[in-house]
Amino acid sequence: MTFIEFKKLLLDAEISLPKFSKLIKVSEKNLQSYKKKGEVPNAIAVIAVCFAKMHQAGMDYRLIVEALELKAKEKKGAGFAKTRKKESSE
Repeated sequence: MTFIEFKKLLLDAEISLPKFSKLIKVSEKNLQSYKKKGEVPNAIAVIAVCFAKMHQAGMDYRLIVEALELKAKEKKGAGFAKTRKKESSE
C-alpha cells in the first residue's frame, strides 16, 4: 500500500496521523518515515483498512484498541555515554 493510500484511509477513519500513532503505540516519526519509502508495511496497512471499514460500519475502533492496553516499545539501544559509564565503572 502506498503512503498516499494509507493517508486516505486515515481520512476515511477520521483519524489524524498523530492520533493514529498514539492509538497503536507506534512513534509518529516511524510512520512519517514510510512517506519517504513510498509504502507502508503490511501490518500498518491492515490496521488502517480495518479502522476505515469499522468507522464506516459505525464501530468505535478507538475503544476497542484502547481496551487492548497496548504498550509502546522502548528503545533498547544504549548510547555512547551509557556504554562509557558502564566500562569505566568496572
